[in-house]
Amino acid sequence: MTVTTGTADSALKRYYLSAITDQLNYNANPFLSRVRQTALNVEGKEIRKLVRYGMNGGVGAGSEDGTLPVAHGNNYVTLTTGLKNLYGTLEISDKAIRVSSTNAGAFVNLLDEEMETLVKSASYNLSRMLFGDHMGTLGKVVSTSGHTVTLDSAQNFTEGMVIDLWTAGGIKKETGIIVKAVNKDNNTITTDLTLTSAEDCVFFVSGARGNELTGLKDIFSTSNIYGQSRSENVWLQPYMKTVETLTEEEIQLAIDKIEERSGGKINFIICSWGVRRALVEILSKYRTIETIELEGGFKALSFNGIPVVTDRFCPKGTMYLLNTDDFVLHQLCDWQWLEDEDGKILRQIPGKPVFTATLVKYADLMCYRPCGQAMLSGITEK
Repeated sequence: MTVTTGTADSALKRYYLSAITDQLNYNANPFLSRVRQTALNVEGKEIRKLVRYGMNGGVGAGSEDGTLPVAHGNNYVTLTTGLKNLYGTLEISDKAIRVSSTNAGAFVNLLDEEMETLVKSASYNLSRMLFGDHMGTLGKVVSTSGHTVTLDSAQNFTEGMVIDLWTAGGIKKETGIIVKAVNKDNNTITTDLTLTSAEDCVFFVSGARGNELTGLKDIFSTSNIYGQSRSENVWLQPYMKTVETLTEEEIQLAIDKIEERSGGKINFIICSWGVRRALVEILSKYRTIETIELEGGFKALSFNGIPVVTDRFCPKGTMYLLNTDDFVLHQLCDWQWLEDEDGKILRQIPGKPVFTATLVKYADLMCYRPCGQAMLSGITEK
């Protein structure tokens, strides 16, 4: 079989798309794998979800011949957010296609390698967004020295990232900066540019500022959310507590408070590596530590039957206690390839002997009941 861009297009559509979709939806992140995904409530470029809070006031008790309770309607509010544009791009050189044009096996290996790289990059960014804010903040500059930048945290950075630098006042300072090296122990990155007068400036993925998913940093915030005021809607306020020393009692207190406030039940716990080590130290003193097998092949510790997982993007000293039933990823469609007017996926980059294909998804994350979620922060890590 002779391999052409046409056969490559066909392979991307028929064989790779479903596999990529499954990997990104169910294997990219244990939290994401538990979040329901739906195309409902998408109106134009917005997601508008009518949610009920509180209870109907027309329920009560009375005397045998007394007046019946007066019926009252349910309490509703509309949560609104815009669809975020999520992209993943791969490139295949014309030379690579021609070299494998008479060897179908070699071409399959080429596509497999490209798909693996695309999935890894997309999974990395999806996981990062889940723990971030809609602005897409990566980190703030503390100081610079030549190509070395010291940050408040290098947790969200990895080699090869292309980033933009913005001032604290929201003015773009530099664009298209390439991250060459990352030292997470020292919270430093090495860039291809020499940055000066950058103190207190903020890094974002190139072109992504203000365009990322509504993540846990947004949920656990005092700012308004989904177009609604938190001060006027107390049920939009999650449980947040600073806890220096982690104990079973503090974890159980947070779980009890959530059940008391919202009637919901915590079914998933996410924490940083150091917090998990602290939890292991606590649990191992009194019992054999149990594990749970999760969907997507993930394994988790068990805290009274609740799975406890770690994530490299979870802020240090932090534990999230979540009811994943309250989270939904609303999407216009699932992952799809961008196609031109002729239905082609692979397109030549103008002026270059390179073909590119772009994976796309339009979606955003909604939490219908923030009051049913808890965060413990400030925990001393082990």
